[in-house]
Amino acid sequence: MITGGQRSGKSTYAERLALSLSVHPVYVATAHVWDEEFRKRVEIHRQRRGPEWENIEEERWLSRLQLTGRVALIDCLTLWATNFFFDLQDVDKALEAMKSEFDKLVGQDATLIFVTNEIGLGGTSENRVQRQFTDLLGWLNQYVASRADEVVLMVSGIALKLRE
Repeated sequence: MITGGQRSGKSTYAERLALSLSVHPVYVATAHVWDEEFRKRVEIHRQRRGPEWENIEEERWLSRLQLTGRVALIDCLTLWATNFFFDLQDVDKALEAMKSEFDKLVGQDATLIFVTNEIGLGGTSENRVQRQFTDLLGWLNQYVASRADEVVLMVSGIALKLRE
């Protein structure tokens, strides 16, 4: 699991890691493209990766993917959580659905690299929806980190290994 703030170098670090483990890794994009600005961000990510990557777009049902024997980078849990949060409109239901999907996915014999964000490091938002989402992602991150073999925190492009 690779976590950190926005623009901390998480995805670049994760991509290098995946390529060090496989000559043909899988990139699983969880993003729902909401607007043109975000579409441009996605395109920059796509251009950065070369033809050695197999790209799969899956906004929710990660357990449907057949990744056995593969190295897969799931980028990212934050956007994945966003999809469940807005679809289900309930933090508890979204968290349970994500835990179930996560548990099914990691039951495969694969090397999985998860990218996520630390959005709860700042102050408490005055916006109820933002507070709920921060709680949801924090709980999801704790769940994933508790099951991860390695956890890396990215700060200003520097990888801090929290668990090896």
